[in-house]
Amino acid sequence: QAFIDIENDLTERETPMDRLICGDVGFGKTEVAMRAIFIVVSTGYQAMVLAPTVILANQHYDVMSERFSNYPDIKVAIFSGAQSKDEKDELITKITNGHLQIIVGTHALLTERMAYNNLGLLVVDEEQKFGVQQKEKIASFKASIDVLTLSATPIPRTLYLALTGFRDASLMSTPPPERVAVKTYVSAFSRESALSAIKLELKRGGQVFYVVPRIKAIDDVLQFLKDSLPDVPMAIAHGKKVSKNIQLAMEKFSCGEIKILVCTHIIESGIDIPNANTMIVQYAELFGLAQLYQLRGRVGRSGREGFTYLFYTDKSLLSRIAMDRLGAIEEHSDLGQGFHVAEKDMGIRGFGSMFGEQQSGDVANVGIDLFFDMLFDSLSKVDHFRLKPIPYKDVQLDINISPHLSSEYISYLENPVELLNEAAKAAEQDIWNLMQFTEDLRRQYGKEPRDMELLLKKLYVRRMAADLGISRIYPSGKMIIMKTNMNRKVFRLMEETMASETHRNSLSFTGKEIKAELLVNLPDTLLLNWLFHCLADCYAIMPALVRY
Repeated sequence: QAFIDIENDLTERETPMDRLICGDVGFGKTEVAMRAIFIVVSTGYQAMVLAPTVILANQHYDVMSERFSNYPDIKVAIFSGAQSKDEKDELITKITNGHLQIIVGTHALLTERMAYNNLGLLVVDEEQKFGVQQKEKIASFKASIDVLTLSATPIPRTLYLALTGFRDASLMSTPPPERVAVKTYVSAFSRESALSAIKLELKRGGQVFYVVPRIKAIDDVLQFLKDSLPDVPMAIAHGKKVSKNIQLAMEKFSCGEIKILVCTHIIESGIDIPNANTMIVQYAELFGLAQLYQLRGRVGRSGREGFTYLFYTDKSLLSRIAMDRLGAIEEHSDLGQGFHVAEKDMGIRGFGSMFGEQQSGDVANVGIDLFFDMLFDSLSKVDHFRLKPIPYKDVQLDINISPHLSSEYISYLENPVELLNEAAKAAEQDIWNLMQFTEDLRRQYGKEPRDMELLLKKLYVRRMAADLGISRIYPSGKMIIMKTNMNRKVFRLMEETMASETHRNSLSFTGKEIKAELLVNLPDTLLLNWLFHCLADCYAIMPALVRY
């Protein structure tokens, strides 16, 4: 069903996809993502897969390289902070030229240097692991490309947006065949309990994750384990180790050479080692609810039963929130409980700010019903401040100016006809392209002469008029009349924010026209100049309005 939802989004929707796939660890989110990638790549677009850690990015790269190996036209590459500058530069060149179709990587993919040839899909795995700034960068992609977010336990804000219908969501709740629920035990820490659990797993030929929240605690734990189990091979993995060393340790653990991996929560995302079926988490009270749930998902991934032991330091020192978290993780131990754990997390932490940077916050301040009333009351007023731009080509500017560039300036330009065509194309696209064109022109040829300035001002006036919903501008005696689709409320708001008192006092609004009354009849060149400055003044209102 999740795949059908995505296929409909990709093939039938007019707007870009922004879908959350919420499914338990090991329930097949990656499989759904790969099918979506295949659809997009088959139509000539590129796909970017964003993972929070190097370990998970490597795993995605291995899985996707193998999966797409039968398709020689689909090239997969990995891009991460662990690579050298030369390797990165080579990859960026290939991506820009369109020689790579699937790019897997960490947040290094969000660098300003990255330029895609034809990006069509962004897959974000474990969205809850990315920071606010990285999420803002991800959000900037959503306006133009399809975005698929994968998460077992989405952060409160993401979950809330999905529950209220502000984001599309698909819930994957069917476990894979032969999957057995992981048994979870929560208790105070004792060395005897930890050793007993480790020996039980080693006795049945398995491997053990031993997780601590702080890097500085790893050495003490490793010493205690080596003293107690001197013949058992062990390794460590944490964020401050060199990426290649982490990869080597993970490879040895994956193939069974290492029996106990002492690590931080770096292993919580996407690690798939079927033979590791016991996890010990020391200082469990210092982990978040979603972290504990993700960690537990690293064991019990084969048909064999998995065990997770969550050890806290001292019950008398636990805060109420820490007790709630540990109670919730023990309560939700059945298969497919990620969604309910995320709901519980939202209840404990609140859902944050829907339009701001805060990702969690206290619901109790206003209550969910009052918040909804306030939100929908505000949204109902959106229509009153709606600005409807019109196509650039539909704007009619009835001012008789046809600037003629001097032969001296024409000979100075490299390719004058092409340059003028570029200016017209830039104006047709948007104001920012036109500004960029003007900057480039001045950088290459210096300040433009008067005739070129008039020509550019005509383009600017038409572009700004299109964005403001003005379809025709024409003079009538001492009046300038602008036919527009804006309503009175938008005009008043625009009038109030205008910086120039002269412009503000000259404008009036009647029916579907904005009228500007001038003191004297102006020649066409001065009239164009007045219009340019007046519309630029009006344009300052744009960020305050809703654009459709």
